[in-house]
Order: sequence, then C-alpha cells, then structure tokens
Amino acid sequence: MPESLQPGASQPTQDERTMALLAHMLQIVAWWIAPLVIFLIRRESRFTAFHALQALVLQAVYLVLMGVGVVSFFATFFLVMMAHAPAARNAPAPPALFLLGPLFWLGAMGLWVAVLTIAVVYGIKAGRGEWAEYPVLGPIALKMLKLRPGGVPL
Repeated sequence: MPESLQPGASQPTQDERTMALLAHMLQIVAWWIAPLVIFLIRRESRFTAFHALQALVLQAVYLVLMGVGVVSFFATFFLVMMAHAPAARNAPAPPALFLLGPLFWLGAMGLWVAVLTIAVVYGIKAGRGEWAEYPVLGPIALKMLKLRPGGVPL
C-alpha cells in the first residue's frame, strides 16, 4: 500500500509541501539554520516537521563529519611533519604533504556533493507531497517525531 494511502495518513497541503521543499533546498545555502527555523515554526505539521527534521539531522551529521575531517587533517599534518622533521633548515617538505591536502579536499567536496544531491532529490520529493525518508536518517527522524512511515502517529 502506498505510504500516502495508509490509514491515518493525510495528504499534505500545498503550503506544507512548499515549506518541506524549502527545508531541504535552503540547507544548501543556510546549512542547519533554515531547517531549524522551519522545524520550529511549522512543528504542528507532521509532514513539514518530518522533512525539516531530516534536513536538520543531515546537517548535524555533515557538521560532525566535517569537524572530524578537519581535526584528522591537522593531526595527520602534524604527525607527518614530526615524522619527517628535517635535520637541515632548508630541506624540502615531505612528499606526503602534497597528497594529504588534495585527498582531504576531495573528501570534503565529495561529502558536500552528497549533501547537495540528497537535498535536491528529497526536496523534489517533498514538493510532490511524498513522505520520502533519507536512507539512514529518515527512520531516526520518524522515531524522534514518534511517527510511522507515511506520517501515521504511533
């Protein structure tokens, strides 16, 4: 049975669909702030709250992963520098440093492209009125809102 036709599920209004779409799309430029504001002002709408909470959780995970990436970048940088401490003052930099920067940059850009893709795809689905769940984070958002798939209250 399609999620929108489950007992207890209701079709979202155009306003709810627009706000859910904005929660996904605005996270691209406003990070976690836009989904948080939409979640707080539209909490009474299960549909909008669900989509805004998914975007908010995605941004929290993104923030944590970027923080871990930055800390690991600097830790690796300093470990490489300590391991290759030159005896002479004018010694060349270790070759590992020339690989380290681009690798971490590619990882950060790959993560950003993943967030961008998820935001666009699920923003389109929210605009259509679908109760689309992010692969791992969707069930977490449903559990936080005490909802079943399709927006049916527990």
